[in-house]
Amino acid sequence: MRTPPTRLAGAVLAGALLTGCTGTGPPESAAPSVTPTYDLAPRPVRPGERAIHARPVTDGDNRFQVIGLQAGMSSLFGTHAEWQAKGQYVVVRIVVENPGRANSRFDAKRQKLIAADGTAYGIDRSAQAIKRQPDTLPLGAEIRIELDLWFDIPKEAKIAAIQLFGDPPLGVGGSTQGVKVPLT
Repeated sequence: MRTPPTRLAGAVLAGALLTGCTGTGPPESAAPSVTPTYDLAPRPVRPGERAIHARPVTDGDNRFQVIGLQAGMSSLFGTHAEWQAKGQYVVVRIVVENPGRANSRFDAKRQKLIAADGTAYGIDRSAQAIKRQPDTLPLGAEIRIELDLWFDIPKEAKIAAIQLFGDPPLGVGGSTQGVKVPLT
């Protein structure tokens, strides 16, 4: 006849052996979940425009993506006016987005076209007005909009980049540093 400690040891050993035999192996890692995306129809590039395939960038509360570039234009036509460039018109087509939950603002007057020599050019306010493009634009939560930025730069200037400035985050004063997107 066995003593109680021997029975207890036998039961523990049997339990350990049986547990080891019924294991299912190491747990498998879960497949990464894929975030659903919208199916947006591709659109043709506008006449005279070159598609730019830049990644989205963020500055402050705004996300930007440069999608088109047109350069070397000597004049422009609006609904009621034709206007001659002092040098050449350059048009940068961008998508501006407010991915946040609070309102933000886009200010076209802060955006800068950067030449290869480092010179920064602001938008041409007359061209913006003639082409019915906004100077400032309120962006509600999760709003996304496309627009053109019109610049009048010297004919000999070589375009290098655009520096895009977003709205500072809610509660933060001052201005943002901006983010450069190459256009070459």
